[in-house]
Amino acid sequence: MDAATHVETLLGEAFPGDEVSVEDRTGGGDHFQVTVVSPRFEGLSLVEQHRLVYDALAGPLADGTIHELRISTKGTQ
Repeated sequence: MDAATHVETLLGEAFPGDEVSVEDRTGGGDHFQVTVVSPRFEGLSLVEQHRLVYDALAGPLADGTIHELRISTKGTQ
């Protein structure tokens, strides 16, 4: 499984049924743009929203699989 697919799988597990997209920005498999649209974000600050995404990707962030991560989040409303 390539890194982008792994990242997408982890986000899909953390945000089941929500809109998740992952873009490998450089083609090298370690710089990603992720977008998550979820009702879980309603009423949360941007920092809290991003923290949920970071928590979902803790493994690849810790082991260096993800070198750079750009996050875009929004609620469904």
